[in-house]
Amino acid sequence: MARRKLTAKQEAFSQCVAGGAGTQSQCYRDIYDCDGSQPSVIHSESSRLLANPMVAARVQTLRGRIEHQKQAQTLTDSDRVLEALRKWMSDGDGQATGQDTNRIAAARLLGQASGLFKEHVITQTVDRDAESVASEIERRLEGLLVTSPEPEPEALDSESESFH
Repeated sequence: MARRKLTAKQEAFSQCVAGGAGTQSQCYRDIYDCDGSQPSVIHSESSRLLANPMVAARVQTLRGRIEHQKQAQTLTDSDRVLEALRKWMSDGDGQATGQDTNRIAAARLLGQASGLFKEHVITQTVDRDAESVASEIERRLEGLLVTSPEPEPEALDSESESFH
């Protein structure tokens, strides 16, 4: 059986939706003749089109390519920033010029835009039952009670007198 292809309009719709050029209804309006159609009809038709397995698969493929391109560009930008900063660090004579200052500012902005200077926090979740969580809490509370200094008996008497 021959593999079916998307129509030109289905391909254009898929590219519009995947590229984020508008809502699915807006993309449908841009591609198909919708003169006089109610917004609810356009929304229903665009949803039906997007539910088409071939269209949905194409949108996913295009979104994957777009994401891959963004990641590749980010890596390229990060590499360029690091390369420039290394060069300026090793070639500099200690005297910054206005041009050097502008280059460093540009490198900083590009690095921030590409996420180069973000801190990455790695978290790990552990599935535990309620009993082990409760025993851990009790253990920690006991540790706090052991390390906390006991208040002086005189201080307790004066506090209790002030509340009466």
